[in-house]
Amino acid sequence: MHVNKGMPTMPAGVSVAAAGCCPTATPANEVVEDIFGLVRVLSDGTVVRSPAGPVFCPTTFPENHPSVEWKEAVYGKANNLLVRMYKPSASPAGGKKAPVLVHFHGGGFCIGSCTWGNVHAFCLRLAADTGAVVLSAGYRLAPEHRLPAAVDDGAAFMRWLREQSSSSSDAWLTEAADFGRVFVTGDSAGATIAHHLAVRAGVGVATDDAGEAAGEADQVTIRGYVLLLPFFGGVERTPSEQAECPAGAGSVLSLDVLDRFWRVSLPAGATRDHPVANPFGPDSPELGSVDFRPVLVVVAGLDLLRDRAVGYAGRLAAVGKPVELVEFAGAAHGFFLHEPGSEATGELIRAVRRFVDSCVVSASEAAAA
Repeated sequence: MHVNKGMPTMPAGVSVAAAGCCPTATPANEVVEDIFGLVRVLSDGTVVRSPAGPVFCPTTFPENHPSVEWKEAVYGKANNLLVRMYKPSASPAGGKKAPVLVHFHGGGFCIGSCTWGNVHAFCLRLAADTGAVVLSAGYRLAPEHRLPAAVDDGAAFMRWLREQSSSSSDAWLTEAADFGRVFVTGDSAGATIAHHLAVRAGVGVATDDAGEAAGEADQVTIRGYVLLLPFFGGVERTPSEQAECPAGAGSVLSLDVLDRFWRVSLPAGATRDHPVANPFGPDSPELGSVDFRPVLVVVAGLDLLRDRAVGYAGRLAAVGKPVELVEFAGAAHGFFLHEPGSEATGELIRAVRRFVDSCVVSASEAAAA
């Protein structure tokens, strides 16, 4: 199968360094921020990205799955934004189309890609084990594109999906996807994108580029949102952050790393209480009036971000929103990406599938009432 290997274009002021290297530091261009050696910000504002993959993203994951087909497309031509699309190889029984899982990867809004081997392996298994069409969408990264650029790209992808649903431009996708059963999922920073898309949709601002609401011909119906280990922040530390919660095997997160992600990704001068970071910050929208579709929140017990995710689910429930919380007590942040083939990952995907099935049943029951 043909695969488009296009890479995002680099904006002005950005250079690409050789693996693990950086320009020699001088008083004019010393390194002021460093994200795992993958992204370095110099004092003159230059951003240096290494083309090498991270050491915590092995290249040994399988590229293909016997029961899944996949290919790439460009959904945002202006910024060369990619989507990897996965679908079950076999047609569903009875000709019934498959639900759609829109997935946004993590990486603190600064790193990550839908083309990384571990993200690809997880999406392969997600499609295989759920029988769903999985659309793994990329987005612009900070610090070249500070927030809310990533959220805006998420909204742009949803507009692209609506365009696909109302045309026959890509039969590979439209013949398999049930656009009436769409779920928005995300991992870490991608889960934060999913939250903000839910809020935008829930207050009626899911609009097209012209600022007009989607018309009656819109065939895309979002049934729910899945937030996998969401990446939220705040100025006031949570207990799991204060205790430097044991990160667990394979985790590369620390409180310093989390803070660094926010410094590099938020608008210049913003604190971690910025609305994009903190859903309950002083300037964040009040969520009680937002019309939320069902939300599944998944947390890991050994995650520094655990308490923020648990608190998020609890506060949604307190204002009457349909939310479900699932915790993997002995797991670290990103456990399903470090070991996509593990039993824990399988359990996670089964939880996602149960959520998808329950939302579809609930919608059917509501329609019949």
